[in-house]
Amino acid sequence: MKISQALTLVPNVSQTTRNSFIDKTLNETNTSFGETLQRAITDVNALQSEAGKAVDKMVVGEAVDLHEVMIAVEKAKTSFDLLMEIRNKTIEAYREIMRMQV
Repeated sequence: MKISQALTLVPNVSQTTRNSFIDKTLNETNTSFGETLQRAITDVNALQSEAGKAVDKMVVGEAVDLHEVMIAVEKAKTSFDLLMEIRNKTIEAYREIMRMQV
């Protein structure tokens, strides 16, 4: 199974947990895990790009507040760290599923 196929799988929880929070969330979002992950990657990339531009402006000597530069850099770092944790947990879950005996 390809990773793109595995990311688009949506669990069939409606039979066991009717009217639950999970069902409501799945019905409201209508997006797959892969789409959500792709959007998160795009957002992290945008934050890192903004931080890079802010640092470049500061290095060149433009009138930029140091606090704003540091906030942009920390936002980019925090979002990247969160994305890496999501990646690690997803890989860990995939490996756990692969170890399961059928």
